[in-house]
Amino acid sequence: MKAKRLTLFAGHYGSGKTNIAVNYAFELCARNLPVIIADLDIVNPYFRTKDSEAEFIEKGIELVCSSFTNSNLDIPALPQEMYKVVQNKSKYGIIDIGGDDQGAVALGRYVPYILEENNYDMLFVANCFRPLTTTPEDTITVMREIEAACGIKFTGIVNNSNLGNETTSDDVIMSLEYIKKISDSTGLPVVMNCVKADLYGQLLGKVDNLFSLTLQTKYFDINTGGI
Repeated sequence: MKAKRLTLFAGHYGSGKTNIAVNYAFELCARNLPVIIADLDIVNPYFRTKDSEAEFIEKGIELVCSSFTNSNLDIPALPQEMYKVVQNKSKYGIIDIGGDDQGAVALGRYVPYILEENNYDMLFVANCFRPLTTTPEDTITVMREIEAACGIKFTGIVNNSNLGNETTSDDVIMSLEYIKKISDSTGLPVVMNCVKADLYGQLLGKVDNLFSLTLQTKYFDINTGGI
């Protein structure tokens, strides 16, 4: 996937946006690109980009997130530094947007800057194993709700269909028909098919645009398919 200056990840609650955003930041860093990642998720206080802060520091990736992140306060406060992500064109910015249309509302204040620069990908993260996005039709409904809430159209689709630690290569292959129907109906390309690192070798050459994921620690802690 060729990197745009800004890459935004959005989707249904629990689709796995955060983990993908974190891994994509590491991917761009491995390409020797300067990276800044922003946590715009004011919906889910548990899974956060900040959980990977130590790795970001080690790799020289700048992190922008609410000062209340990982605290016991559930306050939708966004830092002023968030504007650096959309205004500082010397770095490749990645934005993790909150789940569903409620979370996407927070992006609205930054949309004028994003559209003016016009060097972005707005990627919808889909997981056919999550409630409310089990069919292409229901998934597209969620997509349209997010677009309406934040005022920016999606440019591509990320397939993150998984069952957490129980995911098999057959599950991933089975999800391809689902994701193709979404692509065909919307006209949007599938830019990533995400899989856990231990499945990558099994699926390499069988699945297009394969993207290997190293999962954040909390993923293993609760054994959920949501991240």
